[in-house]
Amino acid sequence: MKLVILIPALNEAATIAHVIQEIPKSFLDIAGHEVVVIDDGSTDTTVTEARAAGATVISHGANRGVGVAFRTGLTEALKRGADVMVHVDADGQFNPADIPALLQPLVEHRADITTCTRFKRPELQPTMPPIKVWGNRMVTRIVNAATGQRFTDVSCGYRALTREAALRLTLFGRFTYTQEMFLDAAQKDLRIVEVPLRVRGEREVGRSRVYTNAWNYAVRSAAILFRAVRDTSPLQVFGFVAVILGGLGILSGGFVFTHWLRTGQTFPYRSMVTLASVLVLLSAFFATIALLADMLRRQRKILEEMLYYARREFFDRHRTPPPPPASS
Repeated sequence: MKLVILIPALNEAATIAHVIQEIPKSFLDIAGHEVVVIDDGSTDTTVTEARAAGATVISHGANRGVGVAFRTGLTEALKRGADVMVHVDADGQFNPADIPALLQPLVEHRADITTCTRFKRPELQPTMPPIKVWGNRMVTRIVNAATGQRFTDVSCGYRALTREAALRLTLFGRFTYTQEMFLDAAQKDLRIVEVPLRVRGEREVGRSRVYTNAWNYAVRSAAILFRAVRDTSPLQVFGFVAVILGGLGILSGGFVFTHWLRTGQTFPYRSMVTLASVLVLLSAFFATIALLADMLRRQRKILEEMLYYARREFFDRHRTPPPPPASS
């Protein structure tokens, strides 16, 4: 079984070497491992530091976003024949010594994806700004409602996954990938296991490339979440809008109809007749969109199954040979 450890990095020269050096030299039930750094357009000495620490570096050449860096990492791991892969941040917030804990459910075939949770055990919860804790919990509730599962932390990037899971995932987000990954994996019946681990709540050096401020993070994450939920559950999304609009239309029309039965006229509520008609028409429109989108979702499932087999064949044929052993 081969392991590839993926480390996306953007201007992390101060911490990248330490993170790489802290990775265990061997893993139980793992024949060998490689460390691959995905440089997302660093302008400092991140690339030099990573190579000096013994990692292979894949460079984007320009900043393309955490989500893109994650997908580049998965592609590179698959090319290198990884059976399992671990995603570790380059800022030092995650302890590389915990990698075996993330790998254990995968090696024991109890999970397809493992993810660090910071909130499952109170004694492990890191010190974080209250607004950040609240935001994480709200996003987790949304993901739980969309997936029908009970997770405690959907925003932590410390994760591991099998080759099978990597081949099946279809992600689009550029800004981040964390919540979208839960939604996509749940739709594909991939088993996700949370592993309680201790992480740093705040960076020691520099600032987060994802969480720059609460408002920016909330807006951009909400956009990714909405698109993911829309794509995976279109009948529920557009059907919900149709039900709300239809309900308001029926209530408005019912009120005017009751008034007409009592008085024999619609005055002074004639405008509500128009409003009720518009709401009912909009409801019918969104109901039609819901049905059409659900049909497209079924077609998407067929296409994704075809994509899975195409990916599997491609990566089995185009495996990157392992690096030569270091000369003594």
